[in-house]
Amino acid sequence: MRDLGMEVEWRLLEGHEAFFTVTKAMHNGLQGAEVPWTNEMRDLFFEVNEDNADALDEDYDFIIIHDPQPAGMLQVLQEKKGEQKGKWIWRCHIDLTARFEPVWEFLGPLISRYNAAIFTMEDFVPRDLDVPQLVLQTPTIDPLSMKNVSLEPEAVTEVIRTYGIDPLRPIALQVSRFDPWKDPTGVMDAYRIAKEEIAGLQLVMIASMAHDDPEGWHYLKVAEDHRAADPDIYLLSNLQDVGSLAVNAFQRAADVILQKSIREGFGLTVSEAMWKRKPVIGGNVGGIRLQVVDGETGYLVDTVEQAGARLVELFLEPDRAAAMGIAARARVRERFLTTRNLADFLDLFESLSA
Repeated sequence: MRDLGMEVEWRLLEGHEAFFTVTKAMHNGLQGAEVPWTNEMRDLFFEVNEDNADALDEDYDFIIIHDPQPAGMLQVLQEKKGEQKGKWIWRCHIDLTARFEPVWEFLGPLISRYNAAIFTMEDFVPRDLDVPQLVLQTPTIDPLSMKNVSLEPEAVTEVIRTYGIDPLRPIALQVSRFDPWKDPTGVMDAYRIAKEEIAGLQLVMIASMAHDDPEGWHYLKVAEDHRAADPDIYLLSNLQDVGSLAVNAFQRAADVILQKSIREGFGLTVSEAMWKRKPVIGGNVGGIRLQVVDGETGYLVDTVEQAGARLVELFLEPDRAAAMGIAARARVRERFLTTRNLADFLDLFESLSA
């Protein structure tokens, strides 16, 4: 947008640990978990949203709010200041198909105040949501970002060797948070099934440990326990300085990419891997189904056993895996690059200005 001459900035929500514990519960509830949802949690949510709304003192034509954490800012401004400057758009990145109703009953009325709401797919849109404009729009990747830019093979090899991975042995990779929705233990179980037939198989699991995801530390411990000291399972994160460049290198080094989610709003790591000509074995859920064409760009799976069997198949049939990778990159070029997302937003801005 800036390259087009638009005046755009990215604002970060300021919060504290208790607030992020509340919003993690919201996130899990919206994806289907039965979570505690108390008046105290609601009050804390609004307290932090009010602080952030007070800091929003500039005049904007459009404000895009991402996900539940800052979704209460518009209500705060309307009720506290009696104003709404600009058009407000809520962007939902979450799979709401099995939402826990007490949490949605809290969030839904907040979203109904917006001028427009964007969802990744129609299945995610609650039937009781009433907004003036509803938009279906998938996220996209930037092919020129550090995570996706081209790398020389020598650079890829150097990066993965830094973390002890053998580039001459087969590699399966999942890049995801450590949380129950990404099924890290199921990924390891699928790897163990495949390793019975694929000698020397290595599994690399990369996560970003975020300050606004207190649950992540618990599931890192769960993953470490389930790893059971297997020397061929590598649990890496930003704690070991694995950043965007390293993720890029690992995605290029891997033979097969996993994204075995049991809930998934979209899963940008799927498009990232497909852009690098890698076949993806993904959970048959949510936005993964928009990206992976089963049998053409990878496979969709419902169980650990299916994931393990597909891993074996792709390692034993490298020509088929390579053909899937070529088809995968073509699909991302057509549908999931940031230029398409930019055009979508410009269309939306124009329609809201009419």
